[in-house]
Amino acid sequence: MDAFARPNVFCSRCLGFEACRWNGAEIPDPFVDLLTPYVTFTTTCPEKNIGLGVPRDPIRITRGEDSPRLRQLNTGVDVTDAMQEHCDEYLGSLREMDGFILKDRSPSCGLHDVKVYKDLQKGCPVRKGDGFFGGRIRGYFSFAAIETEGRLKNFSIREHFLTKLFCLARFRETKKEGTVSALVQFHAENKLLLMAYNQQEMKRMGRITANESKTSPQSLFDQYEERLQLAFRKPATYKANINVLMHAFGYFSDQLTSREKRFFLNSLEEYRREQVPLSVPLNLTESYINRFETDYLAQQTFFHPFPKELMTITDSGKGRSLK
Repeated sequence: MDAFARPNVFCSRCLGFEACRWNGAEIPDPFVDLLTPYVTFTTTCPEKNIGLGVPRDPIRITRGEDSPRLRQLNTGVDVTDAMQEHCDEYLGSLREMDGFILKDRSPSCGLHDVKVYKDLQKGCPVRKGDGFFGGRIRGYFSFAAIETEGRLKNFSIREHFLTKLFCLARFRETKKEGTVSALVQFHAENKLLLMAYNQQEMKRMGRITANESKTSPQSLFDQYEERLQLAFRKPATYKANINVLMHAFGYFSDQLTSREKRFFLNSLEEYRREQVPLSVPLNLTESYINRFETDYLAQQTFFHPFPKELMTITDSGKGRSLK
């Protein structure tokens, strides 16, 4: 399978699209550059959109009496209401988004680790949380592949992001077809991938596609999409990947020599011990799929969830930590 759906991805505009940071800088990002030929980007700068100039006085999130406030550091001007209104207007207008790449630690676009201060005076942050725009994205697009450019430098996080991103794009295109047969084919081609992510949800989705109650196609897609979102809530574990590879191994194990079997099982053990990346047993399995012309496995997106050009050589051998 060489054809991939083209994901729709939002990206913070300062990440290589425009010099719109508070200090007038643009931040080139190698991953965004690498992704550009394979996705359709939508970009904006929330701070610029609410009338803050370039360059501008930086903004800071501070604790408010009832909720966090967004204020300019030197002038003290409160832009909370303007930002919240813009977030709802802009995000409410976005359609068919598969993923988001956001500026790390930005008071507007950041996620997880944006500093929240007691006030505008000098001092240490009291906690960390989401930026105003980034946090709003979770409410509008909780199902999407959402990450910051800083976290995407981590191999495991990036791999999960890409896998989810391209699967959601495939489902979006399948949903446009709107036929039960298209949904059945989608599930068949993604079965092992879904098994790796959440085997229980994979089985539930299988029962949905069976459509024993003769439900309308629209209802089937809605039910399936809900389960798909749940399946991708957490990354696939190394144990689940090994389970899928052993499942695939059963298709051709009888045709392998004893030495080949030992070699395959040793590669799985090396992967389990983090001595080699997942690509090693994956490539070995694909070689057997091609050798024995195992058509069912050849169509499985588990073995090629996104364009191989997006997995750079420097990724090899990295650990599987998600931090």
